[in-house]
Amino acid sequence: MDRSAPSTPAGEAPAPAGSGGDHSTGHLHIGQVAARTELSLRTIRHYDEVGLVRPSARSQGGFRLYTEADVARLMVIRRMKPLGFTLAEMGELLAITDRLDDPGAAAELETAEREQFLAKLSWFEQATRERCEALRTQLSRAEEFATDLRRHADRLTAGPT
Repeated sequence: MDRSAPSTPAGEAPAPAGSGGDHSTGHLHIGQVAARTELSLRTIRHYDEVGLVRPSARSQGGFRLYTEADVARLMVIRRMKPLGFTLAEMGELLAITDRLDDPGAAAELETAEREQFLAKLSWFEQATRERCEALRTQLSRAEEFATDLRRHADRLTAGPT
């Protein structure tokens, strides 16, 4: 076990940027990443296994080490999940943003390919907006239901009038 940089214990508040992890490289251990992203260790490992995020390095003991960029990538995934995007769609968006955000790769893109990426990015934005609206509708219905249940319980506890 790597004792030089312990991971954040369960339930502990996330460490501020630059603390914990590997001080010499700025890397974070998986426990710290889990605390920062509010994802479980198992979920982060799963995203590694399916190729959505890879640890940027490994400690001498073989533990996964992550950078701030890896944390940002996990936050994108975390935001997409409740909107119902598939793992494949998450991977597609991440691949597109990786290419568009990398100045070297972006400069090498052909105009048609760049336009395709931008069109797909626009599709993701529109799909996100539509899914958010659907969630707002579901939330509204759930809140109405909770109100109805409260009224029903209030009537029953008040007894006959």
